[in-house]
Amino acid sequence: MAPSEDPLRDSDSEKIIRDPIHGFVKLSEWEQRIVGHRVFQRLRRIRQLALTEMVYPGACHSRFEHSLGVMHVATMMFDRLRPQLEAAGELGFSRNDLDRARVIVRLAALLHDVGHGPFSHSGEGLMPTNPVTGKRFKHEDYSAAMIRHLMSEVIDDDPSSPW
Repeated sequence: MAPSEDPLRDSDSEKIIRDPIHGFVKLSEWEQRIVGHRVFQRLRRIRQLALTEMVYPGACHSRFEHSLGVMHVATMMFDRLRPQLEAAGELGFSRNDLDRARVIVRLAALLHDVGHGPFSHSGEGLMPTNPVTGKRFKHEDYSAAMIRHLMSEVIDDDPSSPW
């Protein structure tokens, strides 16, 4: 089947994922590689609402699904605000600035939860203590470390990366 005939592709480089809540979520070629990375794929096994599905059987979505949805909604919000940003000439945003900002918004939304552990927020009380601050590490700390150290080859060094 040629790429243009594939129902999961909008173009040769975009993939469309069918989300039960948000409908069609589009991923660029670069975003597809990020989603395919082992760090992101582990979110498929982490429940968004920890053990809530034991009481509410419908509450069974994963951090993977949640992250795709957050990226989709953040993109819709950005796209809705973009005309006002373009019209506000005194802010000095060029078209390229806004294109780059859109990529950053999508990336931040997509990766915001990669540091979550198996029981989501419920398990954060078991995380080790940061020797510098004396406080427990949070999933945001792990997210930043995973992105910086484990995902740099797909984010910064990938040939289709916009940077």
